[in-house]
Amino acid sequence: MSADLKDSASLLGSRICHDLISPLGAISNGLELLSMSGVPSSPELTLIEESIESANARVRLFRVAFGAASGTQVLARSEIIKLLSGCYGPSRIQVHWNPASDPSRTEAKTAFLAVMCLEATLSQGGEIAVSENRGRWTLQAFGPKIRYESELWAGLEAAKPIEANSSQVQFVLLQDALRTLERTAQVGHSETAVSLSY
Repeated sequence: MSADLKDSASLLGSRICHDLISPLGAISNGLELLSMSGVPSSPELTLIEESIESANARVRLFRVAFGAASGTQVLARSEIIKLLSGCYGPSRIQVHWNPASDPSRTEAKTAFLAVMCLEATLSQGGEIAVSENRGRWTLQAFGPKIRYESELWAGLEAAKPIEANSSQVQFVLLQDALRTLERTAQVGHSETAVSLSY
């Protein structure tokens, strides 16, 4: 992917996420006003509230993962934990963010894309642990059964073109993010675990 096309795609991702956050916030505010006006709670309203919270969290995560990032920008650890908790807290996949320091936005973007790649392996749910030690990032996924698509992961290790569909775009973007950071991926897997380090 050329630099111009890559930058355009990142800016497009940022713009779409930015434009979606406002209407989602408006719906959330509308639900709050309904609650304050005395409308009784119901399973339907609860479902809408939970769906809006989930969509809001996912769009904010996508904004970091798919949007433009500068190496000079920093993303606070507390914000990262909030984003991951909002996206994965109520789901069958749990993400544990272990780095103690605040990473650059570029590092956070790369780690989020890696989390999304590992998420694709946990077809029956499981856990993902993210660690960082002296600039070396390690992510591990554990689950009852792993869905490992070897061509996608081999493409990350060999830095060769990845053939992906729309649900696998995170692999293509992770490969590009690793190239930007001048990192090489190392991958390992078993029937119940996948590890990725760079």
